[in-house]
Amino acid sequence: MTAPSCDLDTGRLREAIQAMYTRVVMEPESTFHFHRGAEYAAAVLGYDAAALAMVPEEVTDAFSGIGNPLRIGPLRSGITVVDVGCGAGLDLLLAARAVGSSGRAIGIEMTEAMAARARSGARAAGLENVEVRSGDAIALPVDKESADVVISNGALNLVPEKETAAREMYRVLKSGGQLFLADIALDRTVSDDARGDIDLWTA
Repeated sequence: MTAPSCDLDTGRLREAIQAMYTRVVMEPESTFHFHRGAEYAAAVLGYDAAALAMVPEEVTDAFSGIGNPLRIGPLRSGITVVDVGCGAGLDLLLAARAVGSSGRAIGIEMTEAMAARARSGARAAGLENVEVRSGDAIALPVDKESADVVISNGALNLVPEKETAAREMYRVLKSGGQLFLADIALDRTVSDDARGDIDLWTA
């Protein structure tokens, strides 16, 4: 695995991230440094309001993405989509509807409270083509060359081992597969001191 060059305790970082997103599930009305919810998804990120209305509120209330990867391209009926860092499952459930009953939507999530919310949301929506697996972006529990499309929404920026995560996405994609990625990118170098500060990663 490719480790960050700075002095960063990646285990403690993952614990901090999991604690923060567990709180998003348990206390969605609390104050966070990022936007959440269906209104934000529609007004700021361009999600279709009618499509959002078909997703259970327990899912949309805990949505905290930073973009809309599903606007990058269409999802064909019958394909397999893998959502890396699926969170409460908004993109995952929308993808499941798009690929239909003959397709599959597989979510990967390291925060168990979020994974449980995505599973519950899929059941509430009556979507039987959804599977949520507990796992990390740097070791995806997905077979090699099994996905037609990999999507991710705001998860990669929280992964210190970005090269490893990118290789994992490439590993699970079929030849000719597509990556729909919405994330945060910086246009300047961040100091090692800043990169090693867990509070900055989670702020």
